[in-house]
Amino acid sequence: MSRIAIVDRPIDASELLAEISDPSCGAVTLFLGIVRDVNEGRAVSGIEYSAYEPMAIREMERIAQEVSELFGVQHFIVVHRIGELTLGEASVAIVAAHAHRQSALDASRYAIEELKKRVPVWKREQYVDGTREWIDPTRPAEGSVR
Repeated sequence: MSRIAIVDRPIDASELLAEISDPSCGAVTLFLGIVRDVNEGRAVSGIEYSAYEPMAIREMERIAQEVSELFGVQHFIVVHRIGELTLGEASVAIVAAHAHRQSALDASRYAIEELKKRVPVWKREQYVDGTREWIDPTRPAEGSVR
């Protein structure tokens, strides 16, 4: 079972975990991308996400299919939020369930990396000083490890 979605409301991680609950899965990973307060040395007050939804959904479905084929996860969910988000809110959630931890972990990592590279979702950061700036989602953040 896999499910992908683009939503304009807060992401409820506990709902996602309940949705994939399966006694055959000994490993469940939950990745949450959270709006943080600083990016590249600038104080952030929030982020606005937008997407070309038909294309984003298609590409997210392709990624879900790849995850199934490559890692054999029994359950997989990707939810991306659009609209205005404040500090601490989740912008993306990825849940993968498998009998074993390595496959669940690998599936989550693969999914977030491919999502950032391929899915047409854009973010515009809002800074404490009142300015806004579109951010290239394919560029690694300062201090990140790929």
